[in-house]
Amino acid sequence: MNTAASALWDLTKLSAWLDVNVPALGTGPLEVKMIHGGTSNVILSLNRGGKTLILRRPPAVAPPGAERGVLREARVLTALNGTPVPHPFCHGSCDDTSVIGAPFYVMEFVQGWAAELRDEHIHHRAPFDRPPFEFGIAYAMVDGLIALANVDYVAVGLSDFGKPNNFLARQVDRWSSQLKSYATLYGYAGRELPGFAATEAWLRANIPQSYKPGIIHGDVGTPNALFADDPPARLTALIDWELSTIGDPLLDLAWFCKALRDERTPGTLPSNGLYNAENLPTRQELARYYAAGTGRDVSDFDYYCVLAMFKGGCILEYKVAQAAAGILPKETGEFFSRLVLASFADASTLIHRIG
Repeated sequence: MNTAASALWDLTKLSAWLDVNVPALGTGPLEVKMIHGGTSNVILSLNRGGKTLILRRPPAVAPPGAERGVLREARVLTALNGTPVPHPFCHGSCDDTSVIGAPFYVMEFVQGWAAELRDEHIHHRAPFDRPPFEFGIAYAMVDGLIALANVDYVAVGLSDFGKPNNFLARQVDRWSSQLKSYATLYGYAGRELPGFAATEAWLRANIPQSYKPGIIHGDVGTPNALFADDPPARLTALIDWELSTIGDPLLDLAWFCKALRDERTPGTLPSNGLYNAENLPTRQELARYYAAGTGRDVSDFDYYCVLAMFKGGCILEYKVAQAAAGILPKETGEFFSRLVLASFADASTLIHRIG
């Protein structure tokens, strides 16, 4: 075991904890391998001579909130065990930092591929990178969101997992405050963001009057999902649940759909250019499909798309701030700067279109 690895797990203590809490892994000698050593979460594989399971924990030097995030993720995954939502089955979680130095949880190893963000574009694995197969990827994703929206969050023990009251009314303050926080976090002076002020004002003035709360994943996209290797497109798991909460599930749908075409202008591609939008359904096609599967009212779906664009712009500006502070390369900052500006531009365009 190298020095870096020794900071992430203790074979003796971890084996003892697994003996008691994860009998599904077996009782043989424990083999641990690093799969991913990210800045927000570390992913390790566990094997004792049979099936392989996955352990997620914060890095040795964890960013603020990482430990809480791991435990929240474990809680929502455990709550989803036994539901139709495609997700990694959670076998157990541990908040005792004396075991391996940080909270962690152990989940199922799910077969499948995830999309990759490279060369400033989201790439799907062949043959799902071209028609007609790519078209089905969007519907497979929404199938997962339909299953998630249909879960009774109270019945699965998540009644205190979020604050659903006035969820939509709080969203603009939530994300505009995060945008302002970059000045303190990174010494970022900020910049003019065309469309930000008008979008913020429009969202405050057009909040839907009611909604049905449910579980939100928080960062829906094909890089945060696993799909079956062979056609037709099938979602095997939604992954990376760190941002999950209780709120309005329509925001999850809009978060995915904001990068897709609008059927009112089908020949116009979204300015962010992340997906092969010409190969995917329109926002409205997916919204109707979602409504049929959930019974939810999508008459205000434009509002949710504008909110998703606003949220995306506010969040991604942190990458611009980090690049300005020298934490990220200049080129990375320039890429995310284009995404931020595109988010507010697309929001402004949509607001103008709907009046």
